[in-house]
Amino acid sequence: MDTTQLLKGVLDLAVLAVLKEEDGYGYDIMRRLRTAGLDEIGDASVYGTLRRLFQAGLLTTYVVPSESGPHRKYYALNTAGRDQLDRSGKVWRAFASTMDQLLDERGRTA
Repeated sequence: MDTTQLLKGVLDLAVLAVLKEEDGYGYDIMRRLRTAGLDEIGDASVYGTLRRLFQAGLLTTYVVPSESGPHRKYYALNTAGRDQLDRSGKVWRAFASTMDQLLDERGRTA
């Protein structure tokens, strides 16, 4: 199965989840996603998702000066973003549960 297709459907949720506990800048968010196991995630996909989530009113931004290069634009969940994370998390859990049941009922390949 091509995981890049799965990522397209859940990247918004993954980014919101990464920002739940701690704000982050683009590269940091990408690093955290990859550390969590989403190795195939592309740079452009993450930056595009951050832009889209910000424009949708789910994130706020602020700039932090950096001693080792340009200033960094940090992203943070706002109230609307936390609400969206809760809603999307429920949808994901229900979907994953359904898929688990289908695999259990029809036989796992593993």
